[in-house]
Amino acid sequence: MLKNEFINIVQQRGAAIIKARKASSALSAASAACDHMCDWVLGTPKGTWVSMGVYSDGSYGIPKDIIYSFPIKCEKGKWSIVKRLKINEFSRAKMDATAKDLIDKKEVAHSCLN
Repeated sequence: MLKNEFINIVQQRGAAIIKARKASSALSAASAACDHMCDWVLGTPKGTWVSMGVYSDGSYGIPKDIIYSFPIKCEKGKWSIVKRLKINEFSRAKMDATAKDLIDKKEVAHSCLN
């Protein structure tokens, strides 16, 4: 289920929100942004973490200097990447593909500035 159905559902979530609400999914994105800021400012509960897009420091083999979603714990308005989580082969392949896509988009954006 994870490798097929779940990934497909996540990829289509924006369209599903629009279909259900008969309106833009912007409110859902705004709500997620508020949740994100609450975690960052108020902190994550002890022993838990959330996913946040932050500058890569090279953790988990992700190239530095791209914004990438990492497991993050927050405390006193500061975030830190959770280290040493086990990554299986399937997840590693998905992570690497995502990093490549982000690097490609970064290069396109930079080419537009020249």
